[in-house]
Amino acid sequence: MIKTTATSGSRASKFGAIVRVTSGNFLEQFDFFLFGFYATYISQTFFPANSEFASLMMTFAVFGSGFLMRPLGAIVLGAYIDKVGRRKGLIVTLSIMACGTVLIALVPGYASIGIAAPILVLLGRLLQGFSAGAELGGVSVYLAEIATPRHTGFYTSWQSASQQIAIILAAALGYAINVYLSTAEIAAWGWRIPFFIGCVIIPFIFVIRRSLQETDVFKARAHHPSAGEVWQSMRDNWRTVLAGGLLASMTTTTFYLITVYTPTFGRSVLHLSTADSLIVTLFVGLTNFIWLPVGGALSDRIGRRPLLLAISILCIFTAYPAMHWLAEAASFERLLAVLLYFSFFFGMYNGAMVAALTEVMPQNVRVVGFSLAFSLATAVFGGFTPAMSTFLVQTTGDKASPAYWLMFAAVCGCAATLVLYRQRRRVAVEVAVEVA
Repeated sequence: MIKTTATSGSRASKFGAIVRVTSGNFLEQFDFFLFGFYATYISQTFFPANSEFASLMMTFAVFGSGFLMRPLGAIVLGAYIDKVGRRKGLIVTLSIMACGTVLIALVPGYASIGIAAPILVLLGRLLQGFSAGAELGGVSVYLAEIATPRHTGFYTSWQSASQQIAIILAAALGYAINVYLSTAEIAAWGWRIPFFIGCVIIPFIFVIRRSLQETDVFKARAHHPSAGEVWQSMRDNWRTVLAGGLLASMTTTTFYLITVYTPTFGRSVLHLSTADSLIVTLFVGLTNFIWLPVGGALSDRIGRRPLLLAISILCIFTAYPAMHWLAEAASFERLLAVLLYFSFFFGMYNGAMVAALTEVMPQNVRVVGFSLAFSLATAVFGGFTPAMSTFLVQTTGDKASPAYWLMFAAVCGCAATLVLYRQRRRVAVEVAVEVA
């Protein structure tokens, strides 16, 4: 159990701390969502190929490559945050992330600079992935450490909730661009506008995060682990990290399916309008924002394990029927209904999962442990969800086939929940015996 203390006694100061620490999460998800939403235009600009499928697959592969950097970022930057503090470390992650965002926004197209264009886009994604590897873990642990007793789930849920604001804003911007610009204008330069807006808000996020206060929990620690001690702890706890990654797989897969992949799925697979896909995505972001704190607060009340198991099992048995119902008669109304249903999965599960993952990690390496587990889940599952979904639809001919990938992730999440909580009970019994 995490011992939590407040950095300040007032509710206003806690709200301010939540806003300051989650501001970087906003930037991360804003840019990640834009890359997925404008994948078609990015593929045409940077990855021209003989077929739309090949071009999209190259684009989604570059999108996914950023997630392969997350485990490295989790170890390097996560260890740094555990050593120097949450505040200093999170400023570093924001700096690296900002560099990647600016690079992607400003790179000329393939027609202008040739092969250098996709290489520079890839570099930008790798920088973003490296920073994101520790950003989410650092923010989640910070929120857990400032949480009031018995409210850890509610506090940590705001890490993901902040990302939903980014999705809502990105979807709203995309809808406005779709209304006021022609398809040719969007393909030529209009898709860059939201990326430029992301660059403009970077300085404001830096100002906000620099005012962040260090947590009392970190300041109270007498010892901060060295790099060697971090590696040793990760080796000793590799089973916990691996199980934690499987626990997070349900979250990452669901999230990238209902946000990043939705616009492409709606346009390219279901042949709905761009406006329909954007409106659905906006509502998904809104309902995610609502369900996340509900899931976190409910897990504080009934426990993490029951909620994690219930949502996983529900997803296993209903994901494909829901997707099949959508695919057999695609419409805006059905897309909205199914995606909001999956939004319920994501919000309730993730609300419990983030708190659970912070609680099972060793305290002295909590950031690196959390970050590595979540990064592995994102690298293997979430980040490649758009590419895997595109591949499944193309090879099976079944428009509902992305549900198979989601169901597999739910099975992994269910199994990990059983393993981690059985392990926690065993450890608790051993400690009780030693004390007796």
